Amino acid sequence: QVQLVESGGGSVQPGGSLRLSCTASGSILAIYSMGWYRQAPGKEREVIALITSSGNSDTTKYAESGKGRFTIASDTAKNTLYLQMVSLKPDDTAVYSCNGYIIGKSGELHDVWGQGTQVTVSS
Repeated sequence: QVQLVESGGGSVQPGGSLRLSCTASGSILAIYSMGWYRQAPGKEREVIALITSSGNSDTTKYAESGKGRFTIASDTAKNTLYLQMVSLKPDDTAVYSCNGYIIGKSGELHDVWGQGTQVTVSS
């Protein structure tokens, strides 16, 4: 079994910063790709940023809403995904969740979601 647990959410004022973390645990052989998503009240879930590991390099992609303000990164040694967010706006208020395509030690592929962490941007 593979699990993802997010942390780092909270309340900040407009213009503030937060760093979210998402740690994978369980029977993990390798992590193929991970991403951050968010869902605001009354809205559909949207992708924020994706990262795919291939050999010694990572490929990242960002939604327009986060370009220039959000940075996705991973620490493979810690099986942890990060989302650094700066210049936060009230429109960034949402539940942020991480997702991972993770290969288990038995060779099976897991599509795993974390439970989500609330980010509130308000003055």
